[in-house]
Amino acid sequence: MGFDLAALDAAVKRHGTVARVVIAAVAGSSPREVGAAMLVWDSGQSGTIGGGALEYQAAARALSHTGISRHALGPELGQCCGGAVTLLCEHFDAKSLAALRDQPVIARGPGTPPLAVQRLIDRARARGEAPKPQLLQGWMIEPLLVPATHLWIWGAGHVGRALVDVLHPMPDLAITWVDTGPERFPATVPPGVTTLPAADPTRAVPLAPRGARHLILTYSHELDLALCHALLSHGFDFAGLIGSDTKWARFRSRLRNLGHTDAQIARICCPIGQKQLGKHPQAIAVGVAAQILDTQKDRDSATWQTHSSASGA
Repeated sequence: MGFDLAALDAAVKRHGTVARVVIAAVAGSSPREVGAAMLVWDSGQSGTIGGGALEYQAAARALSHTGISRHALGPELGQCCGGAVTLLCEHFDAKSLAALRDQPVIARGPGTPPLAVQRLIDRARARGEAPKPQLLQGWMIEPLLVPATHLWIWGAGHVGRALVDVLHPMPDLAITWVDTGPERFPATVPPGVTTLPAADPTRAVPLAPRGARHLILTYSHELDLALCHALLSHGFDFAGLIGSDTKWARFRSRLRNLGHTDAQIARICCPIGQKQLGKHPQAIAVGVAAQILDTQKDRDSATWQTHSSASGA
């Protein structure tokens, strides 16, 4: 969770003045966590602070109000969460947005930053330590959002398009979408998604970070196989291949003949998704998205446990 400067920049370029409403603090139960934010402009909004009456009222007054407000979800708004939420509403245009660039931490508040705030900023600059979003001594502090996971989607057919539709709103994903030509992509590509036309997609594999995640679902079994071969030679954090058990059995045999060991080949997940959801592109996308998020959660948990053990926590 962090300050999504890219999304705010895109909204300002399209709509002019944009209000950003962020959850600054929470007491008790809340529909979203500290740092969750939404953008509001004259004709619409994006993002969410949890929906319901809280979001409805916050969106309604976002363009006419700035500053901090506190809301008791039960008594004031009739929500069942039972907690209280502190919101910060700010207005941004091209000029005010420019002042935020090149900052690892977006910190704002009244007067001179308190010592505790300055220490967080200094640690972020010197050590790359991103603080958690928080309201500290009247100052709102948010790390700049840097997508933690690079996801490469190979194929812009029905399933590829459904996957992009489902996954692109996730703030921690940086999606690169590859296919054999620009005509393969839809006329409108969601914001934050990078399209990469490549006559031979396998030649784009070296461009991917070695810790990236990959979903292979092109129109050609031969291209799917070539991408599996290239990724096994390049390295990856996760690779999933669309297809049946029969397809994967044939691919395993052919990948062995290409020199890959069974242990290496087993790192590729095939089939992907959840069979019980069916074969409709959107159903496949929902199952695959859940799989990606599950493996991301497992990796984050393992990283946290390793860090805790190393630090003696």
